[in-house]
Amino acid sequence: MKALQFDTRVTRLLGIRYPVVQGGMQWVARAELAAAVSNAGGLGMVSALTQATPGDLATEIERTRALTERPFGVNLTILPTIRPIPYADYVRVIIESGIKVVETAGNNPQPYIERFKEAGIVCIHKATAVRHCMKAEQLGCDIVSVDGFECAGHPGEDDVTGLVLLPRAAEEISIPILASGGIGDGRGLAAALALGADGINMGTRFLATLESPIHERVKAQMVQASECDTTLLFRTLRNSSRVFRNQVAVEVLSIESQPGPTDFADLAPLVAGQRGRRVWEEGDVQLGTWSCGQVVGLIKDIPSCAELLERLASDASEIIRRRLPEMLRIVT
Repeated sequence: MKALQFDTRVTRLLGIRYPVVQGGMQWVARAELAAAVSNAGGLGMVSALTQATPGDLATEIERTRALTERPFGVNLTILPTIRPIPYADYVRVIIESGIKVVETAGNNPQPYIERFKEAGIVCIHKATAVRHCMKAEQLGCDIVSVDGFECAGHPGEDDVTGLVLLPRAAEEISIPILASGGIGDGRGLAAALALGADGINMGTRFLATLESPIHERVKAQMVQASECDTTLLFRTLRNSSRVFRNQVAVEVLSIESQPGPTDFADLAPLVAGQRGRRVWEEGDVQLGTWSCGQVVGLIKDIPSCAELLERLASDASEIIRRRLPEMLRIVT
């Protein structure tokens, strides 16, 4: 039996079998998950800032290499923080470790793109608007990962869903596009390719896999959840973040609904990153806020990464090769 192989600009550029990239999720994108995705034919991602120091990142990269011989990348999220982050040192470790794919997210990656390009690294940048996609191309990024309104984490402030955002981006830029947000199965992959993308980026769906390093109770909660079980925090601060709708999220929304401007200091104790980390590690889904996309409504099981990617590729292929052609009739 011949193995299924996708041929897109993303698979060729990244050297992968399936056009599927794993999201660089904080506290989750560790060696075991990244290696499992890469071994399954996609591109695994290690989260740089999950590691407390640049030295820890170097160690995590070597741990990943010990688990896979296939390509994987590193996510570097650039955001303003209370505690200064030595981004230049993380960049140095990424380059010196021989990483060949980097995904940047958050703020403008311009200060680091030139160094990555000089090192022969493929640069992916996450964008939530067409104007951001165009800027990424101008900066020299090789791929743009386009986050629709459905995505977990930060969807931007334009509230444009992937169904519109993807073809609009494809109209304006020439570099390959990864569709991100709202995708968790072969239907989503087929749709993304039809809309102009060259592959997909999945975060939430990879949370609910056997190799995902989060507590089994969180995975079970995701299987039970519907597409209506997420909400948007920080809208009043114009820093929207999609999370699972739990008791803490409802409390944050209550504070944001009060008259007058929102003071982040009132929210900080509720949304502290360490509380979210404890959700993943301890399995108490009410303990803190945790990122979750609307695609959670499509998650019905907890497969291995290999099972998930094989099923996703097979289902997408079936749709592309059989279901859609059967709907066409040439009338003379």
